Amino acid sequence: MSDYLIRATAADAQIRAFALTSRDLVETARSRHNLSPVVTAALGRLMTGAVMMGGMLKGEKDMLTLQVNGDGPVGGLTVTADSKGNVKGYANAPQAMMPPNANGKLDVGGVIGNGYLTVIKDMGMKEPYSSQVALQSGEIGDDLTYYFAASEQVPSCVALGVLMEKNNTVKQAGGFIIQLMPFAQEEVIKKLEEKISTIASVTSMLDEGKTPEQILELVLGDMGLEITEKMPVQFKCNCTKERVEKVLLSLGKKELKEMIAEGEEVKLHCHFCNKDYGFTIEELKALI
Repeated sequence: MSDYLIRATAADAQIRAFALTSRDLVETARSRHNLSPVVTAALGRLMTGAVMMGGMLKGEKDMLTLQVNGDGPVGGLTVTADSKGNVKGYANAPQAMMPPNANGKLDVGGVIGNGYLTVIKDMGMKEPYSSQVALQSGEIGDDLTYYFAASEQVPSCVALGVLMEKNNTVKQAGGFIIQLMPFAQEEVIKKLEEKISTIASVTSMLDEGKTPEQILELVLGDMGLEITEKMPVQFKCNCTKERVEKVLLSLGKKELKEMIAEGEEVKLHCHFCNKDYGFTIEELKALI
């Protein structure tokens, strides 16, 4: 199992936690979309967060979408995850660049800029649940932490990291989300806050080769950590030629006839996986 997610509880279920390693799925996104290093870090963090939030969904068919829209060079990021560990995503400007920040690190906050985070949960109801919050730093982890507090009233710590190699491939990626349950006692809250303030950054821990289990052990090991589930995660797009056909059919006969009259193959593009689907004149006629 390369990339995987673990779920855990601690302090007699007063704390719930998620942690994962996501190097392969972030590298897949980087190569599919030919992302710049800083956009790889931005999209990789958002995908990593989305996989863990997807793990919080109850229904098998539930879907989660995270959209980050800012005034920085990348413009926006869109990521979709399900409850089974599948995630996909794209950046509006995949090649956007940004000088390193004051610490010499990839400036994710700078490439995103000021704007909003939108969280959409499709749980099979008539209307999807949607919530929007202002970006706090554009660094993704801070913004998801703020979303949980402001929109779901769940005190959380979200740590996300993507580390790049010198050749601009992904060296490490992963993160964790730790949340306090409503019945958490004051002493548990205090102990958790103290622990989180002393641990190294998630990027440092990943660079040391620490696994999701070891990362949670560092944070929650002395609070009765209990790992309850381990699940593979992957970059996976569910687009197919049949799905794309439905998009063409939705255009109606008039539009299809106009395409046929132009006498050229029609190509439709999937933003999520960067794949093109071609339809010949004969295939368009068959659709009619």
